[in-house]
Amino acid sequence: MNQIVVVGAGQAAIWAAKTLRSEGYEGNITIVGDENDAFYERPPLSKQVLLGEVDHESLKIFKDEIVAELNIELLKPVKVTNIDRQNKTVYTNTDQTIAYDKLLIATGSKAKIPVKEWSSYDNVVSLRNIEDSLRIEEKINKVDKIGIIGGGWIGLEVAASLSKRNIEVTVYEMNDRLCARSVTQEVSDYLLKLHEQHGVHIRLSCKHLDLNQSDVNQSINVQVDNDVNNIVTYDLVFLGTGAHINKEIAELSGLETSDGIIVDEYCQTSDPDIYAAGDVAIHPNLGFCIQSWSNAQHQGVVAAQSMLDQKVAYEETPWLWSDQYDKNIQILGSPADIDNCQLVIRAGESNDDCFFYLDREKKLRYLVAVNNNKIVKMAKRWIKAEWPIDPEVLKDQSFNLMKIKPK
Repeated sequence: MNQIVVVGAGQAAIWAAKTLRSEGYEGNITIVGDENDAFYERPPLSKQVLLGEVDHESLKIFKDEIVAELNIELLKPVKVTNIDRQNKTVYTNTDQTIAYDKLLIATGSKAKIPVKEWSSYDNVVSLRNIEDSLRIEEKINKVDKIGIIGGGWIGLEVAASLSKRNIEVTVYEMNDRLCARSVTQEVSDYLLKLHEQHGVHIRLSCKHLDLNQSDVNQSINVQVDNDVNNIVTYDLVFLGTGAHINKEIAELSGLETSDGIIVDEYCQTSDPDIYAAGDVAIHPNLGFCIQSWSNAQHQGVVAAQSMLDQKVAYEETPWLWSDQYDKNIQILGSPADIDNCQLVIRAGESNDDCFFYLDREKKLRYLVAVNNNKIVKMAKRWIKAEWPIDPEVLKDQSFNLMKIKPK
């Protein structure tokens, strides 16, 4: 094997390349990225970067000298237009033809735009990459009032960041609670209270939204539920309306897909020489795509190991986090199939609560922890070992959870 090609130049891609080299692979590695920038952290874009605390240069996953040592051929900005699986060849929009022995698809996701026309409005923005961030940075100092469409994680992070910059913020959410697809009712209620305490206006159950650009300063009118008496004008509107999984190249090449690319526990697709990792790959146990920094990194590592015939299964428990105001909110596990779980709340100081969900055998299945990294680290061990845990112990703030041992 002498040629590995990676489509995409994000978290999963660079970790795959680093793993290949650290495991002794000496062949060619070609990475094709469709942005001007490559190998950078995206989570800070909606938090520290938007707050002006860090610059884009600081987002690099690895230092330049480390990337240079990997001896990668990086093509950017270049888009892969076709994968010829029979001849094991990749074609690009720059008329390049690249042969491969093994191929990794790590194309990630992009901002979902519900109405195509909205993307043509000058003061409607989204945030998925450095280019988007630069566009927002250019506009934000002229903004006094912003509307955010979508009460998911990206929408709430942007709301928190802009609120801290003394901008008046209103969040519109079509569901009857915040982050409805990823957290439980109790956590949604917690998030609602948190944002309202910081002066953010939250409007739930906005089933139908219309945007149109005003002739005055190109401001944006937001109309709710076709009500002419329910129109508010904003200097800027941010779209936090979910993610579009970039699975098109996999579909075009005839790989097995669903809401993303279907892979096994070794990140292998329906083609034994093609792998997928990161946002675009469906989690082999959960059956849906996990959009998180941690998932992209770990799947990138597993995909690289699999290319080298090291059968290391991907078994990571989903883990993601969000920084909002002075709260670091970490989520471990998935809220899917926890309807019959017992909720245990461990109250903390300054509303730094932890929400534990235990199954009928008292095993932890899902956790949301606020400002408590120690508990998250312990919970990872509890889940992996499938330890039964006494609910009363979890509630007792005087009990040291480090003492929990397997029964």
